[in-house]
Amino acid sequence: MGPPVILVRHGESEFNVVFSQTRIDPGIPDPKLTPTGHRQARNAAAALAGYGITRVISSPYTRTLQTAVIIAEALGVALEIEPLVRERGFFVCDIGTPAGDLAAAWPQHEFGHLDEVWWIEDESDDALVARCDRFRERVVDHPAWPNLAVVAHWGFIRGLTGLQLGNGELVTYRLPDEAPQIVRTGG
Repeated sequence: MGPPVILVRHGESEFNVVFSQTRIDPGIPDPKLTPTGHRQARNAAAALAGYGITRVISSPYTRTLQTAVIIAEALGVALEIEPLVRERGFFVCDIGTPAGDLAAAWPQHEFGHLDEVWWIEDESDDALVARCDRFRERVVDHPAWPNLAVVAHWGFIRGLTGLQLGNGELVTYRLPDEAPQIVRTGG
């Protein structure tokens, strides 16, 4: 087995705060991080410091971009946007921001490879599994592997590893599937 890829769940979002209390979708498309989410991202960056990360890959959602920027800046590494690691597409929060709007809001990052509407609003379990398989195939060919941190989502990480991470938590993931190890970073 090779060295691990580190999967990071984004920090707490505005959606997470409401949903964790009510279990009702609050109808917030592409939510931002809360102050707690920003702290969780800083804690994740500190936890990643000893892994030799040379690149951060992030989903295009605002909450993952915000988390990934904090991590990439803290580690002094490049950030790459990858829609394969997006959320499953189940709640209103999984409606993304169009690629042109992302490019305007984040001019320091590349979004030209995204379709204008890059998210899927309803994704089956089989489609999620197929997307996780495509990620596995693509990541082993990535020039920065195995020194990657991938900032993604609860559904994607669960689909890839079978684990349910809290906001800002990390999991080491070896390809092909070796037992993953969760790193609790604290909130």
